Amino acid sequence: MTTTIKPMEDRRGLGIGILLFAQLFFTVLDTSAKYLAVAGLPTSEIVFVRYGVHVLLTLGLFLPVNGLNLFKTRSWKLELARGLSLLGVTLGNFLAQRYLPLTVTGALMFTMPLLVTILSVFMLGEKVGPRRWVAIIVGFVGVLIIVRPGTAAFHPAALLALAGAVSAALYTIFTRKLAGVDAPATQQVYSGLIALCCVTPFAFNGWVWPSDGPTWLAFGLAGVAGMLAHQLNTIALRYASPSLLAPFSYTELLLLALASWLIFQEPPDIWFYLGAPIIIASGICIWLRERALHRETLPKTVED
Repeated sequence: MTTTIKPMEDRRGLGIGILLFAQLFFTVLDTSAKYLAVAGLPTSEIVFVRYGVHVLLTLGLFLPVNGLNLFKTRSWKLELARGLSLLGVTLGNFLAQRYLPLTVTGALMFTMPLLVTILSVFMLGEKVGPRRWVAIIVGFVGVLIIVRPGTAAFHPAALLALAGAVSAALYTIFTRKLAGVDAPATQQVYSGLIALCCVTPFAFNGWVWPSDGPTWLAFGLAGVAGMLAHQLNTIALRYASPSLLAPFSYTELLLLALASWLIFQEPPDIWFYLGAPIIIASGICIWLRERALHRETLPKTVED
């Protein structure tokens, strides 16, 4: 049995829709990870559970269909780089969540669109016009308003989240480079296996079992939501470029704010309300510009 590797397609609307759906699962992942950290579970254990469940689900879903072809890759180097980048995202974000509200860690992660845009120019050869540069920089200003570097409200753990954002940008670029090269299922199994192999030697140092039902629920959801989120994200990048999709991940910021408020009793402060609309507005401006450029490239038809 052979694994069909679908090529990249220019279907921007579908890519955006899939990405938006993925943000819901990313929110569940981050919320579950913070809940486990608050419950006293070590970060290494949380990361182990997140990727252990991820690998089990991926093998259970795709191995019966694809057989050993699931492990066939056309680029070991890209798969390794992508897996290590994803592990960097997880470690930076989960460690930061121990000390910062979800709104702050989420805002720092949303420096990623700027980083993705820069990396896309050098690593993917994409052309980014001045209007998109301005819109993304404005969005970055919104992030700075929320985080407030240089003030008493700034926590050093923010640097961990920022490191996670750099890893997230690299992960997005490597995922785009693998689109049409390896099947999404193959990408998922390797990203999970690589991260799991790296964290396993440290996972059982001070292992703590969940002590109640909600913690057990978060224990399982961390892996399930992580696998689904990244699978959807991988599929989305087959239909649209990372520099186009990145600003639409801003929707997760709103979902994280809601989770922070309802679950952890950490409502957004005034700075979040000032910065979030700027971030969202930049994403809308980029989408409008991309849609206009896409229409300009379509062949003109003669109307009856």
